[in-house]
Parts: sequence; structure tokens; C-alpha cells
Amino acid sequence: MSFRFLAATANAAITAALLAAALHGQGAPDHPKVKVQGEDYTPRSILARNMGSVEDQSAQFPPHKIIGNIYYVGTKTLTSFLVVTPEGNILINTTYDRNVRTIQKSVEQLGFKFTDIKYILGNHAHGDHMEGDALAKELSGGQVVAMAQDEAALRAIKPGGREHPVDKVIKDGDKITLGGTTLTAHLTAGHTHGCTAWTTTVKEGGQDYNVVFWCSLRAPATISPEVEAEFVRSFNAVKMIPCDVPLGDHGAQFKFQEKYAKIKSGGPNPYIDPIGCHLEADVEEAMFHAVLAEQAAARK
Repeated sequence: MSFRFLAATANAAITAALLAAALHGQGAPDHPKVKVQGEDYTPRSILARNMGSVEDQSAQFPPHKIIGNIYYVGTKTLTSFLVVTPEGNILINTTYDRNVRTIQKSVEQLGFKFTDIKYILGNHAHGDHMEGDALAKELSGGQVVAMAQDEAALRAIKPGGREHPVDKVIKDGDKITLGGTTLTAHLTAGHTHGCTAWTTTVKEGGQDYNVVFWCSLRAPATISPEVEAEFVRSFNAVKMIPCDVPLGDHGAQFKFQEKYAKIKSGGPNPYIDPIGCHLEADVEEAMFHAVLAEQAAARK
């Protein structure tokens, strides 16, 4: 066995270990700390909460109906949603390439066909949310949709060296309509330049509800003037979006495991949570200002 092979193996192991540490939140700083509604948060705790373990990121979570024509088909920590219509379906967030077959399994367990997916949407151009677009398109034939500001970053995500498809480029306020359901794209940039919150309206029990698939508002450890301006606009924008059912790109952002547990006990749909609609935005806005303050103090 050559020294070069051993060195390459060691480097690969180190890279994998660093990646695992980062995904567990160990790569994020443990400061600053903010308190929102009596709970403490740090960048490290938020990232660890969002990602969970490496196993959590790929482990199938029980597929189930959320509300109306919206179903959960993602993993324990990385969300994927299926929006069902009479003319075909819409998939939101493919997560990692390795998870697409798991998402397909969840879709089929719910009684739907993966080949009925007509559109593939995403919240933002990071691998843990949209890396699987190419395989999802290959298996379903659906069109991949991307916010213009995220197109370049999305095309740079190439699992296995495959080209990342982008079939339709959209802008803030554009709509995707299929089978009587309309999803509206809202640019909430900062986490990425094209971070996209999607909204729609569903009916349950004879009542209409505003559903929001929030995009992450988690700020980086260092905030540039450009990104600062994006976040300021986005935090103002999200406050204006009507919301009864908060969803998001990580289940922990809307406490979905706790809500899922309540489904079995019967009673009102726990996903209808207007009080919790802006909790995650409040946490991230507090952290955003704390990071800015820390940066300003460091410059003095």
C-alpha cells in the first residue's frame, strides 16, 4: 500500500470528519447568544437543531398529510413537501441527492406516483435542500424551478458531476399554478441571494388557511454590507406575509416533530399555528442584530 494512497485516505477521513462536525453544528460559533421567548440560542445551537445527526438527515420520517392537499415526504430534519392537484403534483425541496429515493418511497407510500410530479421547487440553493433536483427530475420528468438570484449557485451544485437542471427561472412575486393550486414565490434573501419563501392557500373544514413554506433566515458568521441589506429587506417582508400554517426548510423551524406527535391524539390540526408563524423569524432577526453588534465591537 503506497504512502500516497494512505495520505489520500487520511485526508478523505479528515474531510468527512470536518463535514460531520459542521453538520452537527460544531463548525458554527457558540456566540453571540440571544434569548427569544425564554429560550437561549447561539449560531451553533441553531445549526445543530436544524441539521440533527448525519443519520437524521437521511432517515425517512413517516409521510403524512399536513393540511389540505399538502403532504410531508422528507426526512427527520430536512423537509420535503408534496402538493397534490388533479393535474399533477409539486415537490418542494429534494434535499440531498442520496435522499431522493427515500422521498420517492414516501410519495408512493402515500398512494401517489412520483412520475406525476410536474414541478420541482426549492427554498434555496444549498445542497441539503436542492442537491437532489437532477435525480428527482430524471425520475419524475418534472420541471426544476429556481429564483433568478439563486440560479448560478444552483447550477454549481453537481452531485456526481451531473449538470444541475434549471427549466424555469422566476423572480419575486412569480406564481406556479397547477390544477387549481397556486404557489407564489417571495424573495427573502440573505441566507442565499435567492432564498425563496413559497405561499399558498388551502381549505380544510370549510375554512381557508394561508400556508407558508419559509426559507431560512439564518445569518452567516460574518455579514457583509450586501447581505445586511438583503436581511433587512427580508425581515421586513416576512412580517407582511399572511400566515396560518408555518412550514420551512428544516422541521425544527416549525417544531414539526412535536406537531406530528399531536396528530395521533386527535383534536385540532396542530400544524395550524398562527401564533408560531413568525417565531423562527424573530429568533433569526435577534441573532442577526447580535452578530452585527459583535462585528461592530470587534472593529473598535
